[in-house]
Amino acid sequence: MPYLFTSESVSEGHPDKVADQISDAILDDFLRQDPQAKVACETLVTTGLVVVAGEVKSTAYVDVQGITRAVIRRIGYTKAEYKFEAESCGILSALHEQSADINQGVERQNPEEQGAGDQGMMFGYATRETDNYMPLALDLSHRLLRELSAIRKEGQVMTYLRPDAKAQVTIRYSDDNVPEAIDTIVVSTQHDEFDDSEQVMLEKISDDIKSVLIPRVKAHLSDKVQQLFNDEITYHINPTGKFVIGGPHGDSGLTGRKIIVDTYGGKGAHGGGAFSGKDSSKVDRSAAYATRHIAKNLVAAGVADQVLVQVAYAIGVAKPVGLYVTTYGTTKAKDAAGNMLTDGQISEKVQAMFDMRPYAIVQRLGLRNPIFSETAAYGHMGHQPGKKEVTLANGEVKTFETFTWEKLDYVDQIKEAFAL
Repeated sequence: MPYLFTSESVSEGHPDKVADQISDAILDDFLRQDPQAKVACETLVTTGLVVVAGEVKSTAYVDVQGITRAVIRRIGYTKAEYKFEAESCGILSALHEQSADINQGVERQNPEEQGAGDQGMMFGYATRETDNYMPLALDLSHRLLRELSAIRKEGQVMTYLRPDAKAQVTIRYSDDNVPEAIDTIVVSTQHDEFDDSEQVMLEKISDDIKSVLIPRVKAHLSDKVQQLFNDEITYHINPTGKFVIGGPHGDSGLTGRKIIVDTYGGKGAHGGGAFSGKDSSKVDRSAAYATRHIAKNLVAAGVADQVLVQVAYAIGVAKPVGLYVTTYGTTKAKDAAGNMLTDGQISEKVQAMFDMRPYAIVQRLGLRNPIFSETAAYGHMGHQPGKKEVTLANGEVKTFETFTWEKLDYVDQIKEAFAL
């Protein structure tokens, strides 16, 4: 019997994402000056106030106020009526030295034996549902909000838009777990005051979402996904009615409170650890990227139609305590006798191919580079790898790769290892 699955996303102006972006911008500036910096930066945003707290071990000096205001300005909180505005909000910094007890468990004389910065389990997931190997409902939710943000910043149509927004997409699946149609789309967007009645206002926003936003999103989709849009989709546009009060004035925001939006929208699994504001010695972040890298390359190589990879660590210990792979019964790889490989056999091959010690992950994915601000909105997974120019502390301009965990650079090795 067909079933429904739903995922949500939030915009860069959502208060929790404002906090994430500030934390990652501060992290990047530490890494720009000191690639060996250890950073755990948490941010709270509320009406007229930003509080930055956390632990740092670094030789760098970071202008917390300047960076914070630049992030808020870029997002679009630039008007006094928002009650949270880049130039006037108060900023309190409470960053302090990292615990020596934690540091001694991480740093080693031999860098390759660097211990994990925390205990816990991390998950990576990939599926054939989309071209970027992400779950479809989450991918569409991200696309809706990225396009809505682009429309807002262009300022040509939907000129009433404000930065805060949320989207949610429900997909109807067949018994064979294949997307059949989009069942429901929910969009809630902050907006300016309207001179007209609330009913006229809601009709205008609803019409614009359907006639401006949806066609722009569809234009970037494959024919297969475009066919999932139909006249029977249920739309809920600003279903509570008026949405003028929003952003950090409407709700306080905290770093790390949108971890499902950041990953797979409820598909696969999540170990519970947040990403933003943490340097790569924290395996909450680095190992989650590494497992996504593995899962995506396994699916792209044809090992299975969907893959979940789990890795787990003890704090201060380099070697993982375990690595687990499941293909949800979608395995395509066979052994020499023609039998389908078990998940355990796949896991053994993965462990032989990928060194999952924290140092090895950092080197493989370039995670000592200042590349994290790009991850702090619209998901940490599913983006195209790119390039970023950064001016280092010595004045040198250097180009770094972004979203390295999204590279399909192990597909050939995996095909060879699995005889595909």
